[in-house]
Amino acid sequence: MTTFAELGLAPDILRALDDMGYATPTPIQEQVIPLAMQGGDILGAAQTGTGKTAAFALPLIQRLLPFANNGTSPAKHPIRALILTPTRELAIQVEESVKAYCKHVPLRSLVVFGGVNINTQIPILKAGVEILVATPGRLLDHVQNKTLMLNQVNTLVLDEADRMLDMGFMPDLKRIVELLPAQRVNMMFSATFPEEIRKLADKILNNATFIEVARNETAVTVTQVVHPVHHERKRQLLVHLVKTRDLSQVLVFTGTKLGCNRLANELNKLGLHADAIHGDKTQQERMKALDAFKAGSIRVLVATDVAARGIDIEALPFVINYDLPHNPEDYVHRIGRTGRAGAKGEAISLVSESETRYLKDIEKLLDRSIDAVIVPGFEPGAADVPAFQSREPRQSSRQVDRPAECPTEQPATELPAARRAPRVKPAVARDALFDAPYVPRDSTRAASAPESDRRPPKRQVAALFRTPVKPDPAE
Repeated sequence: MTTFAELGLAPDILRALDDMGYATPTPIQEQVIPLAMQGGDILGAAQTGTGKTAAFALPLIQRLLPFANNGTSPAKHPIRALILTPTRELAIQVEESVKAYCKHVPLRSLVVFGGVNINTQIPILKAGVEILVATPGRLLDHVQNKTLMLNQVNTLVLDEADRMLDMGFMPDLKRIVELLPAQRVNMMFSATFPEEIRKLADKILNNATFIEVARNETAVTVTQVVHPVHHERKRQLLVHLVKTRDLSQVLVFTGTKLGCNRLANELNKLGLHADAIHGDKTQQERMKALDAFKAGSIRVLVATDVAARGIDIEALPFVINYDLPHNPEDYVHRIGRTGRAGAKGEAISLVSESETRYLKDIEKLLDRSIDAVIVPGFEPGAADVPAFQSREPRQSSRQVDRPAECPTEQPATELPAARRAPRVKPAVARDALFDAPYVPRDSTRAASAPESDRRPPKRQVAALFRTPVKPDPAE
């Protein structure tokens, strides 16, 4: 088995890795580090939670060792490595790792991001740092204010590049690349690599080596399950799972900021100690909520996809998709918050009928089906949802009966047939599973079985949403 020492890392870096308890490199680290230390461009793809940060940070630090010094002059500490990330949380996480790797090395690092007072970052920049971790927007703010120079950068790293494109950072990336020296080492990393990312790589990288480790796959240590449920009962099912399974630390993903706030408020009313983080929260509020969640004072952290990348919570046991993401790649990143660094985790998705199309996209991306388990008491059925019925148009209260012939009024112009026809709400096509009460296939045996032997029915999710549920003939 390969060790970090066999990869050729310096003794001071190895000491820091020993302090952090790193024993052997992960597959992505084992392949990337030797190539990156030689100074070649790299395009790396690996599943989230496999150690991409160390894969690019360790060789970066190794290559900067000749420039390490304890001098006090800012001129001795120019920015030599630039690491760009799409979110503040990821930027903070990456810089924390860089600082830990540089524990025994005189190299300075700093993280800059928006949402906080820019004036607090300027004095540190003026004092000089060799490694700068930044979000694109805040970096350009500093460039405009002339508080940093990028003319000595010899290494550029783009982390989670696909997310940068999703967030509309392409114009910012182009401006930043134009400010950098042409002669430099480029590394681009992400868990997913759609065609747009490859086009971006062609523009930035030079003769890059493509390294792929389990792309678009989830960690084998993460157990995945789907609970079909009517969307009106999602909140009740979430509360049921948290209470009955005694989930002491669970990260819940929602699709919208408004839904994120509402769900957190509802859970707090039930005494489940929840908080919310999303893009409209200030950086201080987000960090406060995340710190409280890590410390255990918050039981449920409700988040949008702002937390799908960059949040590293040690041994996080549970992730719940309250709303399925519309982008299947985001599912990979979401559940990648659990099962990190070899730890076990569980990813639970609450899927309503309208979300089955997103589930199919996720299964197609993963090239596997996800087992579906119906939670007893939360079976999808018509009893939970009012039937969709058409109703006759309501007559206005101002309408009155008039005599057939009225000499004082002119005859009304006859309306076209299309306007005379009453407006009837069209029938909504619904999945049979959600329109009929759930009945087990062998209800007699299920009813007579001992309580300890009764388990939630486990079926492939495609069959759940495709096969109509037929009533028992004996009923």
